[in-house]
Amino acid sequence: MNNDSFKEYIRESEPDKREKGYAWHTAIGLQAVDGLKTSEYLVHTAIRNIEGEISFEEANALLQTYYEENPAGDEEDRTEEADKVSARIAALLSEKAFSFTPNEYLSIHRKLFTGIYSHAGCIRDYNMTKKEWVLDGGTVIYGSATELKATLDYDFSEERRFSYRGLSMDEIIHHLAVFVSRLWQIHVFEEGNTRTTAVFFIKYLRTLGFDAENDIFAENAWYFRNALVRANYNDLKNGIHETTEFLELFLRNLLLDEHHPLRNRALHINGALGVLEKR
Repeated sequence: MNNDSFKEYIRESEPDKREKGYAWHTAIGLQAVDGLKTSEYLVHTAIRNIEGEISFEEANALLQTYYEENPAGDEEDRTEEADKVSARIAALLSEKAFSFTPNEYLSIHRKLFTGIYSHAGCIRDYNMTKKEWVLDGGTVIYGSATELKATLDYDFSEERRFSYRGLSMDEIIHHLAVFVSRLWQIHVFEEGNTRTTAVFFIKYLRTLGFDAENDIFAENAWYFRNALVRANYNDLKNGIHETTEFLELFLRNLLLDEHHPLRNRALHINGALGVLEKR
């Protein structure tokens, strides 16, 4: 049994199974943004939840017990993190409750990473860089630690005031790409920014009338992260400009059921055909 099993549930006519199948498929797929993989035990636990045998609370309790009895022997093994965060994402995506506030954003991070990161739900207090494959080792310039809360509040207030009335779907897609890329660029947390942003964004999209219940996030999480990187990177002396074009292709597939190829090698700053696609 593998992650492909969830596709059957996404196609289910029974709403509860379809929604849970989507939530688990997306939750597990999102671990790819940090190069993590889940266990077979997690997949079996997820199937039991989808079939109605156990609740999300029971699924989380089973995972807690499993890892207490089977601790990772290797410090580099992050399967426990992938499993626990997947279960928490699936539970959050299955909830209807949501508020478009900075506190909700911080709360999602806390719910996902409590017991995994000591800084769960906390705003980082230092400046950071990250080497990116898609940038040939370059880094996005992330938000300044001294301004993170103010920047987060500003982006939320701007989006709250924005009106989508009268916009074409092309304009809506572009605006959403700009909004989510700016939210991600702040990089409020030490770790877990992309997974938190993805969960928040999916729940926000629902308030705008999009269901987004397909396999785009599940199967293209790494592309999503690379698209966020490219939307926030400039190297003008070498002719590289920040662009939301890749993110917009992702959103068109997600929200409009279009079928644009989402290839990671196309996002690499060199655009070389010989660059190994990282999936």
